[in-house]
Amino acid sequence: MTEQVRPVEGAVVARLRAAGCVFAEDEARILLASADTDADLEAMVAARVAGRPLEHVVGWAEFCGLRVQVDPGVFVPRRRSELLVRLAAAAGGSTVLDLACGSGAIGLAVTARTPVDLHAADVDPAAVACARRNLAPVGGRVYEGDLYGALPDELRGRVDVVVANVPYVPTEAVDLMPPEARLFEPLAALDGGADGLDLLRRAAAGAGDWLRPGGRLLIETSIDQAAAAARAYGDAGLEPTVAYDDDLGATVVNGTWLRSSGDRGR
Repeated sequence: MTEQVRPVEGAVVARLRAAGCVFAEDEARILLASADTDADLEAMVAARVAGRPLEHVVGWAEFCGLRVQVDPGVFVPRRRSELLVRLAAAAGGSTVLDLACGSGAIGLAVTARTPVDLHAADVDPAAVACARRNLAPVGGRVYEGDLYGALPDELRGRVDVVVANVPYVPTEAVDLMPPEARLFEPLAALDGGADGLDLLRRAAAGAGDWLRPGGRLLIETSIDQAAAAARAYGDAGLEPTVAYDDDLGATVVNGTWLRSSGDRGR
């Protein structure tokens, strides 16, 4: 039997489809389920039609089977980052750092797969506030600051896994991104510099001070950037490998720190 669509739902679907929403039916159901009143629904639909990301409109994103709070102005987790989660959970170890954490979605999803002592950091105060709410139930600690500069010294040399979705869109390509990303997500969470790898190089260069011997650095990138990213890992003293997931369209550079923190730079 064909599923019946309520008149209100049909009207919402029509407005979303006219605005260019590819998954209008799914989005309409989410909006209807999230609105407490007709006025709430109208405000939500109007915001979505205006281009605001659905996740910002309803206040959450589905990621790795979890509902993750996502505040307006905070980077929306993408499905492709599930590869980061799988690799981080499989890497083993008890201390995990979610670097450039945004909403904290990646760290949260790792804890759902394996028990860890979770730490997270982001330079954006809005992201830090959002991540703290998401990670508080799992005991995660979130720090505000620029990459490793946010971390307490007690973590130095004892992190098992650093997992990061740093920005990797080349500057000249940011304007080509969908409007809902480039207009409503922070530029600092998208723009990775001239070749997209500025933040990756910095994360790789600093990793040896924080990883234990044998610890891993996992960073998402694009398939076209993987070779250059792997070279940056090697320059930083990490032994790199590259993982791909064609179904997700995901690429992750996985680096192992084989020296002690005191050997860094030798």
